[in-house]
Amino acid sequence: MTQTLLKFPNVHPLNAPTIHRLSNGLTIITEQIPVEAVSLNIWLSVGSAVEPDNINGMAHFLEHMIFKGTQQLQSGEFERRIEERGAITNAATSQDYTHYYITTAPRDFAELAPLQIDVVMNASIPDDGFERERHVVLEEIRRSQDNPRRRTFQHATEITFERLPYRRQVLGPASVIEQLTPQQMRDFHAHWYQPQSITAVAVGNLPVEQLIEIVEAGFRQAISHRQPTTDISASLLSTLYPLSFTQEDPFQQIIRRELTDPTLQQARLVMTWRVPGMNDLNQTYALDVLASVLGHGRTSRLIQDLREQRGLVSSISASNMTYQYQGVFYISVHLPEENVAAVEAAIAQHIRTIQEDLITESEIARVRTRIANHFVFGNETPSDRSGLYGYYQSLVGDLSSALNYPSLIQSIHAEQLRDAARQYLSPDAYGVVVIRPGQ
Repeated sequence: MTQTLLKFPNVHPLNAPTIHRLSNGLTIITEQIPVEAVSLNIWLSVGSAVEPDNINGMAHFLEHMIFKGTQQLQSGEFERRIEERGAITNAATSQDYTHYYITTAPRDFAELAPLQIDVVMNASIPDDGFERERHVVLEEIRRSQDNPRRRTFQHATEITFERLPYRRQVLGPASVIEQLTPQQMRDFHAHWYQPQSITAVAVGNLPVEQLIEIVEAGFRQAISHRQPTTDISASLLSTLYPLSFTQEDPFQQIIRRELTDPTLQQARLVMTWRVPGMNDLNQTYALDVLASVLGHGRTSRLIQDLREQRGLVSSISASNMTYQYQGVFYISVHLPEENVAAVEAAIAQHIRTIQEDLITESEIARVRTRIANHFVFGNETPSDRSGLYGYYQSLVGDLSSALNYPSLIQSIHAEQLRDAARQYLSPDAYGVVVIRPGQ
């Protein structure tokens, strides 16, 4: 295999990854750090966003089935061998990606990494295991529906996105999961779990050359064991790209949804704005800072005003969520029902204020420091680093933005924050969900 090596010598001093690209499309990222562990994080650029409605939930269901064995490993053998060495493994599925990871002692990495690669690339997806795991996934869906926080979030995403697949649940609806077949999943796996869709990240206390050699050899061996791909069903192929990923326009008015939930003790208020996503990354940094100014930490504006001073809410937070194709600026509140109207109006007034008055340099400096420190503190371990690199490489195709995030945040100035608020955060046009306790 031909290869390309890229290094980042002039970035944040805590980070020095090497990118190794193979001719089959596989990207390997490695870094040696002086922590006595190694993490392998396999990222695939496939999540629930690529699913047509009739298989919504397939990517997450497949994540469960990945651990049910291969031709080389019986069901349960992978977990047994991982646990025998005191290693850990887990996985996650999102709208834009799926990833699988193990963390091992350096001495065990050469033995265990190929096992992780094999289960990802060569999942056998047996019929009996499929049926057993279907019940597990259906129970997970039921539990999520019993979770007030998840229900609130789902209502908010449905009102935020009219067309983009981010409005759907990653888990999928039970009615779809009940109809999926093992062959549909095998077809989905055969199409998406290919080297060109994969970023494999290995970070820990082994030399970079050794990490590359172990991961590359593991994939070479796994690919050699892959079964010849049968013809993927026409019904799946015809719907591989079922949706338009065009950004949705900003809200032109207030779009409101009001519900009641007898399980709640307090009301929920969520306000959302459509903002840029990872495909327009340069536009997101000012929004990250604005979220921190408004609703991160005890000194943030919304918390100080509405919780600490006026006592109108029990909790309030702001976040800038960046999906690949579009983002959501999201303000979430727990509050007494009688305060809903006053709090919504107060939040809108805070938005007007940051559109009209420049944020002081001392406030921006405090936020810059907090964001930069969180970046550093959140990227100390091998699993932290491998997650950071895999996420950015999978969604952006480049690590520079991740590695330079602290300096990019440090460069934000007051005029940029005001401009971003004016462009993206209208106090007169947004999505709002109110959920009141009651029958």
